[in-house]
Amino acid sequence: MGHLGGEKIQRSEQVRADQTGQRVDQAAAELFEGFSRSRLQGWIKDGVLTVNGAKVRPKDKLVGNESLTLEVEIAPELDDQPQSIELDVVYQDDDLIVINKPTGLVVHPAAGHADGTLLNGLLHLDERLSSLPRAGIVHRLDRDTTGLMVVARSLEAHQSLVAQLQDKSLFRQYEAIAVGVMTGGGKVDAPMGRHPVDRKKQAVVKTGGKNAVTHYRVLDRYRAHTRIKVQLETGRTHQIRVHMAHRNYPLVGDPLYGGRLKQPAGASEALREALRRFPRQALHARKLGLIHPATGEYCEFEAPLPEDMQGLIQVLEEDANSQS
Repeated sequence: MGHLGGEKIQRSEQVRADQTGQRVDQAAAELFEGFSRSRLQGWIKDGVLTVNGAKVRPKDKLVGNESLTLEVEIAPELDDQPQSIELDVVYQDDDLIVINKPTGLVVHPAAGHADGTLLNGLLHLDERLSSLPRAGIVHRLDRDTTGLMVVARSLEAHQSLVAQLQDKSLFRQYEAIAVGVMTGGGKVDAPMGRHPVDRKKQAVVKTGGKNAVTHYRVLDRYRAHTRIKVQLETGRTHQIRVHMAHRNYPLVGDPLYGGRLKQPAGASEALREALRRFPRQALHARKLGLIHPATGEYCEFEAPLPEDMQGLIQVLEEDANSQS
């Protein structure tokens, strides 16, 4: 399904009375559904999205009854191939799909991962997703993080789920195993942005960061580790990993933020081996709650811990019991 030429779009929409006083980009996002606000802002700046035939700025205000015209040739949202990738579908209906993502699966094609991603697998599962922004994916998990993700199957569902992410009503709860023994739970409220030196990393930053809030509770303590339940209030890239490392409780196995492997004093050989062999951040998206886009009812989904984390917990418990 490779695309050579772009798709030509010529559309005019009348500004409604209830949009009087709105910013041009805000009204455009309502009138030209299916395009992201940032994409529409770019078109307004480029002069291909005009108001009464005139070039305007995204922040200009409307008086009502104007005509917004979009004339542009666009590359499709997706130029990706459907691929048969085994997906663990927890739930699906006409509006959404909930998936339990395995470790090692990249969510979006990007440099170094042109295919073999969750997105390619979704296009194979439902070819209609190619007409949705990012094939209906509204939030992501890091490649080696496991657990629940929701994918929209229609534009209406996509808009509903994006809105729930933005107003923080989408419930996302994780389980993780951190290095160090915590005395109790807490809240990390620390803005995040790109790391000033290492561009692959995110970091807690003093200026220019985006609001980031993480809540965590202790589920179990071991001799040198803690099993925690984590709830996201915001969804920044690598947020849990960065915030827990910021508190000096990095996640077990985290290749980016975990630092050098610390072996607990007097650890059993089984534990030393288990920690050496744990190749990813010990993080799992366990619960997902959302308002169903079509029925308006609250739905909650749960995915049990993956085998690798279950195995590590068992060894941690055995080590703790042997020392008591």
